[in-house]
Amino acid sequence: MLVLSSPSGAGKTTISKKIQQKHPNFKISVSHTTRKPRPNEVDGIDYHFINQDNFESMIDDKKFYEHAKIFGNYYGTSKASVDNILKKKYDILFDIDWQGNKQLSKFKELKLTKIFILPPNKEELQIRLKSRNQDNEETIKKRLIEYNKDILKWKDYDYVIINDNLENCVSQIEKIIINTKEKVKI
Repeated sequence: MLVLSSPSGAGKTTISKKIQQKHPNFKISVSHTTRKPRPNEVDGIDYHFINQDNFESMIDDKKFYEHAKIFGNYYGTSKASVDNILKKKYDILFDIDWQGNKQLSKFKELKLTKIFILPPNKEELQIRLKSRNQDNEETIKKRLIEYNKDILKWKDYDYVIINDNLENCVSQIEKIIINTKEKVKI
């Protein structure tokens, strides 16, 4: 089970999709969220889009391995979706933030390999956030403020990778995957 976390805009979702394309045995855990879908997102593929009442009901019923409220919206990994992937004998890739990683790490039976992805610097992050055209200026400012807090969480991970080049970053993660699988065989 591979966890990829990063500050918003550092590239974890793009990297997750590349890993899944190159390694078909990895399935990305599709999180639930209360945020509205972006124009290119598909329900059930990118996220399970649900309303706040349903999400809070799932919290009350302890149906999540992890959940957090980020920028006013809930995000969470349901136990049912993870268990379903495991039953089919796939490897799981979690595309989650540091809060989710902290909660997920409490479940020792999940045997996680945790990777924290950082942009080369804050200036590059700002360029990436603006160029993806998904957020207004106010939201970008909030994401940059959170970046200062997010980067302090690197100590909670097994590996830290700087995403200064997408292909190099993916290659480094692939080496970690191979090394981890070899250790499990020993």
